[in-house]
This record gives sequence, structure tokens and C-alpha cells, in this order.
Amino acid sequence: MITLDPSKLTVPVLQKYLQNSIAPRPICFASTVDKEGRPNLAPFSFFNIFSSNPPIAVFSPALSGRTGAPKDTLLNVQDVPEVVINLVDYKMVHQMSLASSPFQRGVNEFIKAGFTPIASDLIKPYRVKESPVQLECRVKDIIALGDKGGAGNLVICEIVKIHILKEVLNADQQIDTRKIDLVARMGDNWYCRANGDALFEVQKPITTIGIGIDQLPDHIRNSHVLSGNNLGLLASVEEIPSKEEADVFNSGLKPFRSAEARQLYAKTLLEQDKVKEAWLILLGE
Repeated sequence: MITLDPSKLTVPVLQKYLQNSIAPRPICFASTVDKEGRPNLAPFSFFNIFSSNPPIAVFSPALSGRTGAPKDTLLNVQDVPEVVINLVDYKMVHQMSLASSPFQRGVNEFIKAGFTPIASDLIKPYRVKESPVQLECRVKDIIALGDKGGAGNLVICEIVKIHILKEVLNADQQIDTRKIDLVARMGDNWYCRANGDALFEVQKPITTIGIGIDQLPDHIRNSHVLSGNNLGLLASVEEIPSKEEADVFNSGLKPFRSAEARQLYAKTLLEQDKVKEAWLILLGE
């Protein structure tokens, strides 16, 4: 492992480490207008939601690392404190990237990147018709984090209206993660796509309290076959199945050649989210 002191790194090198390690990051495709009403469109991956009540999103247009100059988006929200946050899906990612080009102030990125502007209901900036989710926001505050190149500016936005394409909804009128096909920013030139085999589920332990890894039997906790993820699944149960239940379950199985073979089979079950069956196999040792 290497250990780094941020204060001893150049801004480009530090940013490279941060962006490659803190990823994937959702993309805020921000639509703003200047005092003359001219539209601007730019993507930012320093972005997320921070509250549901009130609904708050925050993104950060940094000062240019080369010149220290503020981005047009920052200047616009200072003059007209409104923004549409458009979410980015796979079918628009290359156009979105094109919109990030350092065009001169006043150039319309909707035109340059080939997007369709549509009027918002409550604010002046336009929505991106091609975006699957469009969030109309009013800017509550802008917090400067520094005055040198690379310094962020936290734009704190209250979401006042949400627009969602019907095509990405499920039968319950909720967003279907498998349909929305979002992309996220990695480091360098890399992105990732939230689609297909990249998607997996992990049940959140909100209503149940797992036993914890410290309560696993020693032969399971110290296994060289089972991974940390495997142990996490095993430790998420509220109680360990009984030895009697395990004996009944294992009585119908062929004997395993070794304890390692038994753990390998349990590992396969865990990778299929068959936690109870994996426990019963492991307790047969």
C-alpha cells in the first residue's frame, strides 16, 4: 500500500487519484441560463442527493485547474439561481460528453451537442428532452470551497418539480433500474453503465438486525474458502439455523470429500443468494 499526503501532490495528480478511487459517480447534466436568458448545458460528476425532506441535490462546478476561471454554469447560477438537473442514460452519453467541451461563454450547448430544449414549468432554464429524468431546481446556496484552480463550489439545489419518462417506469409507476440504463463517471476517460450483469441486489438490513461476523462459528469465520462478501451474507441472518435442521437437510446429500469441498459448495449457494441452504450445508461439518 502507498500512503499519500494531499498537500504534497499537484492538483492534477491529486484529482486523478480522487476521481479514480471515488467512483462511480452519478452525473448532473446541468442546464442554466445567464442574465440575458442564453442557455448553457454542462455535465458535473461531483454530484448527489443529500436530502428528501426537503428534496435537495448538490453539485460542484470547480474552478478551472488550468486558469482558475469559474465555469459558465457557476456564473449563471450566481446571476439566475435556477438549474435543471438532467440525468444521463447510455443513449445520450456521447452527446453529453460533447457538451463538456470548453466552448466560449454564450455558446448554446443544446445546439452544439444536438439536444432538444423544452420549457420548464417553474423555472427559466430548459430541460433536456432526451434525458430520462429532469429535475427543476431552485438554488438555495452556493458555497465556495476555495479560490484556486480545482476548488469546488457547492451549488445546493431544492428540487421543485420532477419529470420522468414513462418508458423507464415499472407497473407500480416507480423507476425501474433495469430500464433507466444510467451511466456514471469513473476516472480518466472511463464511464460505467448500470445495466445487465453490472446490476445486482443487496438487501438492506433496515428492518432486521444480523447476528454479525463476530458471532459466526470459528470454522466459518476463519475459512480460507469463504470471502468477506460470503461471510457478510452469512452474518446477515437474525439467527443461525439449528443443528437438528442442518442434520435433516444434510441427511439426503452425498457425503463431501472434505470440509473444504463442503465450504466450496456453500460458497456456490451464497453466490446464488441461497443463504439458508448455505448455512445448513456449513453446519453439517
